[in-house]
Amino acid sequence: MINIVIFGAPGSGKGTQSEKIVEKYGFAHISTGDVLRGEIKKGTPLGKTASEYISKGQLIPDSLMTDILASVYDGLRGTSKGCIFDGFPRTIPQAESLDSLLRERGEEVSAMIELNVPEQELVTRLVERGKTSGRADDNEETIKQRLQVYHGQTSPLIEWFDKQGKRHCIDGLGAMDRIFSDICKVIDTL
Repeated sequence: MINIVIFGAPGSGKGTQSEKIVEKYGFAHISTGDVLRGEIKKGTPLGKTASEYISKGQLIPDSLMTDILASVYDGLRGTSKGCIFDGFPRTIPQAESLDSLLRERGEEVSAMIELNVPEQELVTRLVERGKTSGRADDNEETIKQRLQVYHGQTSPLIEWFDKQGKRHCIDGLGAMDRIFSDICKVIDTL
């Protein structure tokens, strides 16, 4: 199975580009944000716990997220030729957990596709998204906190995947179709 980590700061276009990948290649898409928002909406115990972290712009505990992903991934195996991990991993320990999770199943991360977008553009996109999405985490204060968390905890993954030779940096600013074309060039080599 082709396993892709789609990577970038909040607002970089991971969800949008993931939808296009799913449409073209038929890959499954595991968006940790969507999974968590679904649990929050249902009011499950996991949702309530996750809500406390998300509303503050913080990451939920690694063990909780890894367990959720293992369950979702196992449900997709055999039904798809590829999987996109969107929103996970966000830290090096999470990347190590993902590697273990996949290795236990005879799989590995095939590529990390990084969408690189300037920070001011990220803030603009997220504020605009917040006007229509109804997402509680799309307000300026929480956005700034999320970007701080990204820079402090998540961006070290760039070097981690680079050392493995799996990082592919895509310019995430500009026409959506050009960005997608650049992503397809990476996927087509896997």
